[in-house]
Amino acid sequence: MSEHEKTLKIVTNLDRPAIEARLAGVREAAQAAGLAELAALLGGFEGTPREQIAKRVGDAQKWLAGKSDHGGLRAQLDLVELNLKNLS
Repeated sequence: MSEHEKTLKIVTNLDRPAIEARLAGVREAAQAAGLAELAALLGGFEGTPREQIAKRVGDAQKWLAGKSDHGGLRAQLDLVELNLKNLS
C-alpha cells in the first residue's frame, strides 16, 4: 500500500510549505504510476499565487474523475483543496 492509499487524516491547517509538499508528493506518485499528464498538471506550482494553485488542483481533480484506481491521489488533492484558504 502506498503512502497515498493509506487512510487520510483530514487536516485543515496546512501552510504553504505543507501544501506544496503534498502537491509535490502527488506529482511524484503520478510520475511513478506513469500518469505523465497528471504529473504535468502539478508541475511548477511552487511559489505561485493561490488562484493558480487552485486551478491546477481543480484540473488535476477533473483529470482523476472516474479513475477509481487512483483514489489515493484524488484524496490528497481534496485535502489540498480544503487548505487552499490558508495560502497567502
